[in-house]
Amino acid sequence: QVQLVESWGGVVQAGGALRLSCVASGRTLVNVDRGWYRQAPGKEREFVAMTRWTWRGYTSDYDDFAKDRFTISRDNAGNATYLEMNSLKPEDTAIYYCIVHVPGPVPVYYWGQGTQVTVSS
Repeated sequence: QVQLVESWGGVVQAGGALRLSCVASGRTLVNVDRGWYRQAPGKEREFVAMTRWTWRGYTSDYDDFAKDRFTISRDNAGNATYLEMNSLKPEDTAIYYCIVHVPGPVPVYYWGQGTQVTVSS
């Protein structure tokens, strides 16, 4: 069984930065997609960013709100995923969830428990 643990959320002023971390345990995950979603109060969970495994290497994609401010990265050796967030805005306030997608005939998804990010104005 795989467990994902997010950390390094917190409270930051508008314009500030945070770097979230997600570490997987249970087994080494290779050739998988790793990403982040978020859920703001009263809203549905939404996509933030993902790094996807391909035969040619890894690709990254972002939702429009994250493209110029957020950077996703991964450390396969350490079984970790990171999300660097800059120029944070109050509307970025949400619980941020880590996700791992294992491609295959029957896709498997693992979710972390989430880490709170609060951006004050």
